[in-house]
Amino acid sequence: MSQLSAALRKPGPLCALLALLILAAALAGLAFGATPVHAADVIRALLGAAGLVPPADPGIAATVLELRLPRVLLGLCVGGALAVSGAAMQGIFRNPLGDPGLVGVSSGAALAAAALLVLAGPARGGHWLPLAAFAGAAAATALVLRLSSSDGVARPAQMLLIGLAVNAIAGAGIGLMAHLASDSALRALTFWMYGSLERAQWPEIAVAAPLMLAAGLLLPRHAAELNALLLGEAEAAHVGVDVERLRRRVVLLVLVAVGAAVAVSGIIAFVGLVVPQLVRLWAGPDHRAVLPASALLGAALLTAADTAARTVAAPVELPIGILTALIGGPFFIGMLLQLKSRGEML
Repeated sequence: MSQLSAALRKPGPLCALLALLILAAALAGLAFGATPVHAADVIRALLGAAGLVPPADPGIAATVLELRLPRVLLGLCVGGALAVSGAAMQGIFRNPLGDPGLVGVSSGAALAAAALLVLAGPARGGHWLPLAAFAGAAAATALVLRLSSSDGVARPAQMLLIGLAVNAIAGAGIGLMAHLASDSALRALTFWMYGSLERAQWPEIAVAAPLMLAAGLLLPRHAAELNALLLGEAEAAHVGVDVERLRRRVVLLVLVAVGAAVAVSGIIAFVGLVVPQLVRLWAGPDHRAVLPASALLGAALLTAADTAARTVAAPVELPIGILTALIGGPFFIGMLLQLKSRGEML
């Protein structure tokens, strides 16, 4: 058993195990909902759409392929993007509490989305919501980088402090928009602020998924540099790491991944914070394992959470961000208390 446990801590076997977990979560997402579909019918619908077997029942095929498959694919992309971005941010700041929201990505997207929904109205603004959210995320991140840079060098401590200030200003702007909103706009804004995959449609996936996948594939390429950075900035520079260039590249990739994710799903809390910690508890601090494993585990967990959000109170759908916060918050506190009782540090 100890040899199996040691083997699963290596990047290859660990990622293979997590890939199986993704398959299970995806199959559950396609099968469960307000109208359950048998697993065999799900597989038949998928194979029928590929032309490998005769087409499935039209009703089942429509449920699986048009309603649930886009949500599952979007959940996999969003969960993976948020988790791998959180792991990268924790590595670049050498802080276990690092999160993409620290550089204003989420708050900037939320403010832009709130302004659009309130000023243009849900009916007209909804079509432009992903673009506005991504633009807001980019603007907020650029502002944080610009204000925290001195002589072309971004200071991590200043970046975190300015990020907190930008988040506070954006929060005030969101509050103002909520005060001015009509009932319909306020409802749309509230649901978007707590995250949901109900907007999952093939056109949105075609635009957002390539961005999330590209950033998610590029971030692990910096694993060796992030490992060197664990020793400190001076030590990393001595072994040939351009720390400033690394920081800017990672922040840019995080902006692309999280900006695209937030644009199509709203704000989903705790995935980028908790998932990398779970991976580190099992696989250790090596970013060659942490980054890809975080992406896979985040994809599986968010897909499972979306399935639960659609089913626990059916036919009412819960905002997925509320569910992840309710589960992730207490779990994270419990994990910290457990480590504290053992005298360990994250």
